[in-house]
Formats: sequence, C-alpha cells, structure tokens
Amino acid sequence: MRAIPAASVALLGVAALSACVPAGAAVGGSGSTFGFTVHPATVAPGGEVTLGVGRGADGCRGRVTVSSAVFDTVTIPRHESSATAQVDRDATRGAVYQVTFACAKKTGTVNLTIAGHHSDHPTHEPRHPSKGVHAGEGGSVAGFDVKEIGLGALLIAGSVGAAYHLSRRRSGEDGA
Repeated sequence: MRAIPAASVALLGVAALSACVPAGAAVGGSGSTFGFTVHPATVAPGGEVTLGVGRGADGCRGRVTVSSAVFDTVTIPRHESSATAQVDRDATRGAVYQVTFACAKKTGTVNLTIAGHHSDHPTHEPRHPSKGVHAGEGGSVAGFDVKEIGLGALLIAGSVGAAYHLSRRRSGEDGA
C-alpha cells in the first residue's frame, strides 16, 4: 500500500517541476514550437540575422513571410529553410523586438534582442580574442532569475510536503 503515496509524491514533484520551467526554456535556442528561429537571438544594430523555418512533419511547408519593426519584411520561399535580414542601424539598444513568422494557417513569434553595449564603429567581421577566452557564468547559471529559482523550490517543497502530510494522515486512519 506504500506504492500509491510514493506515486503521488512522484507525480506531484514532476508537475511542480514542469510548472517552474519558463516557456522559452521548453524550446532549444530562440525558436518557436513550429520551428521558427532567429539566429543570433541578440544582435547589434545594423547586424544580420538568419531567419529559419522547420520543414519537418509539423513544420511549415509553404512560403513564410517574416516581419518585424526592426527590419524589412522577408519572404522565405517554400523550397528553402532560411533567409537573412539586415537589422536597422537605428534599432534601440537593449530593446526586445518581436519577429512574426506567417505560413498559411500557422503563425509564430520569436523575440530578437538588440545588443545593449554602445560602439561608435560597429564591425562586420567577427572579433577574435587575443588573450584567451573570456570565462563567465557558463550555461548552467546564465539567464536564471533568483525569483524563478526560489518560486520553483517553494512549489516543489510545498507539493512534497502536502503529499507526505496526506499520505501520513491516511495511513493513520487506516491503522485505527
């Protein structure tokens, strides 16, 4: 009879964990559920982004129209899976713009962030570090918010505590 409370605790724990995952983390990179992507997700004003569309089973099979307030409308032909767009030079630094993909009856949006640092002379060539790689936060910590982590821990602790309390109360009633 211990299997039922253990299964309840496990299911509540999984439910709490899945509720704590941000919507953007469910899809790898900067993309949408239909395979619409913008790469890179953060770009400097005047930079170039690659707009992609998934052509798989649940992806879009027709022509895709991509629009945003930060670049001219781009069309991805039905036989191609990507196109490039030039970001406006006067794009607001640090702003997040919405990129809208439209394909037949499917529509999706992806966020594009404009780099926040200021440079008087933007370069179009990639910069290579001359003295090694900059070591920073790493992928395991970058982008997490302390509030999100605290809320997730609180939800998990609460669900485990409630399941334990209910299982102990029921077993006490059965034994009496």
